[in-house]
Amino acid sequence: MGPRTASVEPKFVDPELRQTQANQPTVPVWDRFVRTFHWGLVGGIAAAFATSLLLPPRWTLVHAIVGGISASLVLTRLVWGVFGPTYARFSSFVRGPRRVAAYGRELLHGTAPRHLGHNPAGAAMIVALLSGVLLVAVSGAMTLGGALRFGPLAAVMDYASGSIARELHEVVAYTLLALIGAHVLGVIFESRRTHENLARAMVLGCKESRPHDDVPSPIRSRTGIAAVVGVALIGTVAVAAVAMAAREPKGIPAASLDPTYKKECGECHIAYHPSLLPSDRWAAVMDGLARHFGENAALPAATSQAIRSYLTANAAETVDTLPANELRTANPTDPLRISATPFWTHTHHEIDPATFKAKPVRSKSNCAACHGDAETGMFQPWNIQIPVPQP
Repeated sequence: MGPRTASVEPKFVDPELRQTQANQPTVPVWDRFVRTFHWGLVGGIAAAFATSLLLPPRWTLVHAIVGGISASLVLTRLVWGVFGPTYARFSSFVRGPRRVAAYGRELLHGTAPRHLGHNPAGAAMIVALLSGVLLVAVSGAMTLGGALRFGPLAAVMDYASGSIARELHEVVAYTLLALIGAHVLGVIFESRRTHENLARAMVLGCKESRPHDDVPSPIRSRTGIAAVVGVALIGTVAVAAVAMAAREPKGIPAASLDPTYKKECGECHIAYHPSLLPSDRWAAVMDGLARHFGENAALPAATSQAIRSYLTANAAETVDTLPANELRTANPTDPLRISATPFWTHTHHEIDPATFKAKPVRSKSNCAACHGDAETGMFQPWNIQIPVPQP
């Protein structure tokens, strides 16, 4: 059943009538679940933006977890929107585009009624916000799996598709932020128009009952069914995510470095994972060991050949990680130096140059000083910890 047709409040409310409205009894509108969901989602979205925009990259994993929790909240709200009580039911407030447009015209003419629940414009915003959160979460999971090779989608995504998902994730995230801003402005506008504190109502759950309110027909909640469906839905998603995350991703670098390579090259500097350079550049590095960045690093022929074979067999072409894909573009004037590549320069441009000269870093080539997983070739953002420079 649709909402009960109601007469419209007067366009201008005199002080005496406003005082009468203030003395109207309050009625429960927003149930405990809706209020908990609403403020929980507010906290989740705030934490997601903070861990993405305000905090360093090592918060990326926390960002992903917060996104997953926020998406789970939305899924439970969808269930409650089908089986919950009157004001939580989507059928009691979600309207089509024509009704939303008509309500907008009523607002412009000052004839829009006060809705005890969500008005048509607010309902449209809720649908947009819930959809936005889910799309952000899905694109985020695709980014995590493809671009960072981690999470439930890592086994089915590649870096190229993950890069596209990352761009989509950013666009949708900023669109969601704009929608949130519009939602807040709408709440302020409606609070002033109807002379009530809607944010307070979402905290306490009650609103004033006034004459001429647009009130939907009562619907009894199906709490038991909602609980069963909600637990089944979240449980299924969680089990599927864990099962998919347990699958071995394709294109991941070898777990450990070759002992000979690690010993010979690690004596002078970090033994870079072979996936950080293409095979042709590794071959060039090995060919130039006698003049290796100003040093004579020549090795016995057999040892040199063994290391060359290892490096070229596990070079950037053999894996599908972010560093392997991005570090393939060399600096034309310094093609063999990893720290001179456009990607390295771009990702480190905000770091104070003095950090690379002070202890414990000492050099731009000392990746392990900041990247806890440098030896694996993954360079995941949550493993980044830039040390405090020491004199």
